[in-house]
This record gives sequence, C-alpha cells and structure tokens, in this order.
Amino acid sequence: MPVRKDTIFEQYLAPILRFFINEDELRQFADSIDWQVESDRIRNPKLTYPAYYSQHFHSIEGGYLNLSAAVTYDPITQYVLPPNETWVRQSLIDAIRVKPLRILDLGCGTGSTTLMLKQAFPNAEVIGLDLSPYMLIVAEHKAKKANLEIQWQHNNAEETRLAPGSFDLIAAALLFHELPPDRSQAVLRECFRLLKTGGEVLILDGNQKTLRQTEWLTQVFEEPYIQAYANGSVDAWMGAAGFEAIQTEEFWWMHQVTRAVKPLPHADFIADFERDDEMRQWAVG
Repeated sequence: MPVRKDTIFEQYLAPILRFFINEDELRQFADSIDWQVESDRIRNPKLTYPAYYSQHFHSIEGGYLNLSAAVTYDPITQYVLPPNETWVRQSLIDAIRVKPLRILDLGCGTGSTTLMLKQAFPNAEVIGLDLSPYMLIVAEHKAKKANLEIQWQHNNAEETRLAPGSFDLIAAALLFHELPPDRSQAVLRECFRLLKTGGEVLILDGNQKTLRQTEWLTQVFEEPYIQAYANGSVDAWMGAAGFEAIQTEEFWWMHQVTRAVKPLPHADFIADFERDDEMRQWAVG
C-alpha cells in the first residue's frame, strides 16, 4: 500500500494499530476480490472526480481512489472513533424523527452507517452513494454478508442527478470534514433539493467546537480540509441552504450530530399565492 511515511499518524499511531489489526486477514480479503472487474461494474462512466478528491487522505497516496483505502478503512476506523464506532454511528440513527420510506446515505464509504440505517428501517428503500468505487465494492460485500438489500451508486454527493423531492431522510456520516466548506454547502443544497417537504437531513461528524480548541488533533491524521471544517458551522451552512429546526447535539465531546428539516412553504408565501390565485379567478370571472 503506498503510504506517506512522514505523517504523525504513520510515524506514531500506525505501529500501534497494526498490533491490533490482522493483516493476513486483510490480505486474504483483498485477494478474494477482482478489483478491476468489480470496479468496472460499479463505476459510473459519466462521473468526473472533483479536484479536491485527488488529495492524499489518511496517509494513503491517492486517498479513497486507492483500493488499499477501502480495504483498511474499517479495521482502522473501529479504533479511531472513541468511545466506540458503533455507538458514534448509532447517535445519528437515534436522532432520526421521521419514519422514512426512502433513505439516501451520502458519502457512504464502506457502508457502515448505511447498513445500520437499513437495519433500523427494514421496510425503507436505502441508497448508499460514494465517489470511490472501491469503497462501494466493500460496502456491497458487507451488505450481502448481512443479507441486506441496499442500492449502491457511484456518484458525487454535490450533484447526484437523482429526482427532486424523492427522499424522506438523507444522512451523511463523517463526510463533511473531508470536504472544502464550499463543497459541504453544495452538498446541503443538493440535500434540500432531494428531500420531500418535512424530510430530514442528519450530519454526523467531528465536533467543530472541540476541533477548534484542540488544533493538534487535526494534525494527527492527514486530513486536508479538517481545519477549514473546524472553523465553520454546520448549523449556519444548513440555514443558508434553506433548512429549519436546526439542532446540533454533541456526542462524547469529539462528535456532533446536526439535524434539520426541509420546511413547509412559509405562511406569507402561502398567503401571497392564495391572494394571487383569488385575483386570477376574479380577473377570469
């Protein structure tokens, strides 16, 4: 796996993590998949990768477009999401208030949260969407192993080309800290377009307040945009996208879940529409 050796993570934390990770098991899993065939099957030929996505993430050359990132993501993530990865992801599930029939998980990666969404709402249609075909291959493998029917799409969360107003719930777990802030805002605008009126969006990510106060944490992993994320505000970004009832709750100091709703048309808009409609009827009459 092409890895940058000069990062803090690789110099100090990686040796510790390798003690807990079964590398032989990882190699067996990697060798069991024909990555070329599977990526050709799942890859969207019309997709153009945004420039920011070619950055190195987590010390890996080429980031998530390197199949090694997909193979090692789950084994490493279970140790770097305190206090427990499942608990952290469950905090997003617990914040859901709607009873969704269609769910979209943006930046789904290897599908850990996507699978939990399907398990929480077994009757819902669930779609996981990601820019990395390799991550989606792993996600699909996990879903089949769990006997869960989930659709996987290779696409960009900023411009999904999915039908407007077609989802009750949209989730994004651990995505925003890996985006430039203007792209995070573009994703939220796309969420607003895709949601039905009254639908919910939920964003699970690092606690922005904590990250601002502990800048050293942002230097541990190679995360090109995490400092810009820390200095921003998911609440403000959601408000700018048109969402209302915005609430952010901290989870175990390090994480936050932000929930918001696509509102009904405002009362003054409805009144203007009804008045205009009365004027049209009067004019016709």
